[in-house]
Amino acid sequence: MSQRNKPDTLLLPDSALVRPVEAGPRRAVLVLIYAPGSQVGRHFELHEGEHIVSRLQDQDIWLDNESISRRHARFVPEQESQNWAVEDLGSMNGTYVNDERITRRVLVDGDQVRFGSVIVKYITGDNIEGAYHEEIYRMSILDGLTSCHNKRYLLDFLDREIASAGRYKLPLCVVMSDIDHFKKVNDEWSHLAGDAVLKDVSSRLRARMRRDDLVSRYGGEEFCFVLTNTALDGGFVFAESVRRLIENTPCQYGDAVIPVTMSFGIGELNESDRSPGDILRRADENLYIAKRTGRNKVVS
Repeated sequence: MSQRNKPDTLLLPDSALVRPVEAGPRRAVLVLIYAPGSQVGRHFELHEGEHIVSRLQDQDIWLDNESISRRHARFVPEQESQNWAVEDLGSMNGTYVNDERITRRVLVDGDQVRFGSVIVKYITGDNIEGAYHEEIYRMSILDGLTSCHNKRYLLDFLDREIASAGRYKLPLCVVMSDIDHFKKVNDEWSHLAGDAVLKDVSSRLRARMRRDDLVSRYGGEEFCFVLTNTALDGGFVFAESVRRLIENTPCQYGDAVIPVTMSFGIGELNESDRSPGDILRRADENLYIAKRTGRNKVVS
């Protein structure tokens, strides 16, 4: 995506970005990169003193989510390094830095901090404004939980690849996939376990992708792959290898071992296809057949 497509409406207020350099903790901003609902993109500036993370609206860092405790954690200046530290305050669902549960951790630029099911990114450094806007751009094309591309980016990418495949007479496949019985994971182990499963599965999916291909989180527990220069048989081989990869290694959440399988449907580009919706529809129909006829299978 070109530079000109970066969003230009989500701006930090001048008061949050232009502050005099003075003794004390380094300037830092927390950007909310993942949360159920519409809070994504909010930011919180860290300044002198402590900042309490809470689901109560009267605290400095108010995160409106049931997975957040009333006094979940706090950010405090760390005198020796002039960075900020995050401390858990005995919360029910824990505080994590880069997926490691902590009681206290001094943060460095780029750390991701999770409170319950909410994730913020810690940004500091000499060019905090540039880093903030770069993060907003990343949020416009990536899913905050899984780090896969989002549906909007997928549709733009697929539109370009359909045009290119038609121009050069190249094959193209789309694979739609769905985690089987994902609601059962949320119901039996909790929504936090469901988030952990999504992150684990997505990391395996991303590792399987070639440089010119794409995997995106299509919505919920559904993922979509675009396989360039790949015919239907090649799409089937790819999907079957991913199916086995997911089936053979359960996901871990704390002490729980959670078995996971996925179903797959494949669509191949036809000469009559003019839009992403055409090929996505065929792949989705085959995914529905895979789920209806027993799940944990590939249908093309």
